Amino acid sequence: MTPQSIFKIHQEEYTVNTQDLKKVAVEVRKGIIEATHSAKSGHPGGSLSAADIFTYLYMEELNVDPQDPKNPDRDRFVLSKGHTAPGYYSAMAQKGYFPVEELKTLRHTGARLQGHPSMNYLPGIDMSSGSLGQGISAACGMALAAKMQNKDYRVYTLLGDGEIQEGQVWEASMFAAAKKLDNLVVIVDNNNLQIDGTIEEVNSPYPIDKKFEAFNFHVINIDGHDFDQIRAAFKEARETKGVPTAIIAKTIKGKDVSFMENQASWHGAAPNDEQYAQAIAELERIGEAL
Repeated sequence: MTPQSIFKIHQEEYTVNTQDLKKVAVEVRKGIIEATHSAKSGHPGGSLSAADIFTYLYMEELNVDPQDPKNPDRDRFVLSKGHTAPGYYSAMAQKGYFPVEELKTLRHTGARLQGHPSMNYLPGIDMSSGSLGQGISAACGMALAAKMQNKDYRVYTLLGDGEIQEGQVWEASMFAAAKKLDNLVVIVDNNNLQIDGTIEEVNSPYPIDKKFEAFNFHVINIDGHDFDQIRAAFKEARETKGVPTAIIAKTIKGKDVSFMENQASWHGAAPNDEQYAQAIAELERIGEAL
């Protein structure tokens, strides 16, 4: 099965084999390395930590179709931590929104793949993002619109754990619970690192789960690299009624590239030629072992 063949029409109709998801996730990670190396800039660390979440969303969870990206009944996704666009784009390419080869145009002048997602350039992007803390507010608006229009689509937004230091995140969370937005799923990529170091050192948001619980969210804690846990969490979110859901995904920054793992320095640095070759070789070995 090729990644491009995995199109979900209705959630009940199709479940992607976990082994296939793992294989696609390797390709998503390779795309992140290709894109940031070609751009000589970008944010690989957080893209790699969220790669399994991106993979699951686009290969199984989201009711979207690259051939009809503006379908009014599609699910919506907002990448609140917009700097991890390389991971977002790589998953979109695997889904079939554009050729994988186009990932090499990341951040190039005139390219559709801007450094942060822009709905003005690339079909399939539901919200231009990059100003941290704002994506969840946009997602709340989309979820409320679905309720007001009696639509069944669901809204998903991915936040960084450093991003949730922003006050607007908690204003939006209060709103989501007050409006009973049970069609909203907030995912926190908890890799414990931001540009200046660990999130505890900068401004600790812990305990993240208890904070969302205090804002009347249904909270699920998972290993963000375990597809069985990811699948179960999204299923639980769909079955939760009356309150929004927050999935706290414990992840590893730079996941599956040995020299990037758990290194804050790879938050916003691109691999050079030697590092690129090592990273691709490591990821190819992981893929071959699957």
